[in-house]
Amino acid sequence: MAEETIFSKIIRKEIPSDIVYQDDLVTAFRDITPRAPVHILIIPNKLIPTVNDIEAEDELVMGRLFTVAKKIAKEEGIADDGFRLIMNCNSHGGQEVYHIHMHLVGGRPLGPLLMS
Repeated sequence: MAEETIFSKIIRKEIPSDIVYQDDLVTAFRDITPRAPVHILIIPNKLIPTVNDIEAEDELVMGRLFTVAKKIAKEEGIADDGFRLIMNCNSHGGQEVYHIHMHLVGGRPLGPLLMS
C-alpha cells in the first residue's frame, strides 16, 4: 500500500486548506504557491501515487477529475478564456507529491508553457 501524503490529510480536513470542492471521489483546493491567478489542485480521494498506478477500476475517479475541473473553471470565470490542466508523473515529470493530482491553472494568458 502507498504511503499517506499531505493530500490525504487535506482530504480528511486534518490540516487547513482552501477546499473549493469535495465529493465522495475527489477533492479540490487552492494551491498554496499559485503559478497563476487561479491555481487549484484536483485530487482523487483514493491514494493513487502516480499516473503509472492507475488501474481500470480508477476510470470513474479519473473522469471525475475532468468534470470537476470543468465545473470549477466555470465557477472561477476562466472557462471561456481558457485554462490549462497539468498532471505530472514521477521525478522527471516534475511530480513532488506522490498522490496524483491535476493542476487547474488560468486567469491570464499562459503562453506555450507554464512551468519553467
